[in-house]
Formats: sequence, structure tokens, C-alpha cells
Amino acid sequence: MTVLILSVVLVLVLAGCACVVWAQRGGPRWVRGVAAVTVGAGQLVSRLGRSNGRSRNSSSGDD
Repeated sequence: MTVLILSVVLVLVLAGCACVVWAQRGGPRWVRGVAAVTVGAGQLVSRLGRSNGRSRNSSSGDD
């Protein structure tokens, strides 16, 4: 079951990346929408990863 879920997530990520490339080349409106959502999700994940990394680093420095 876990492999199935991870496979679906992987397919969605790859499709989102393909839409970003297609939108850069002037794809249809729906592709630009999917690309915007994909880029936004990537930025959100990046920000969450940075904030989690800071909290781990600051807590380890207090020892």
C-alpha cells in the first residue's frame, strides 16, 4: 500500500514538473495553472524545510 501511495506521489510530482516546463514554452491556460500550483507547493516545502532545519540547529546549540 505504501509503495502505491509513493508511486502516485511520484507521478504527480513528475507531471507537475512537466507542466512547469510546458508552461515556460507557452502552454495552454490549464498548464500554467498547474505549473503555478506546482511552483507554489515547491516553495512551501522549501520554506517548511528551512524552518524545521533552523529549529533543530538552534535546539542542538543550547546543550
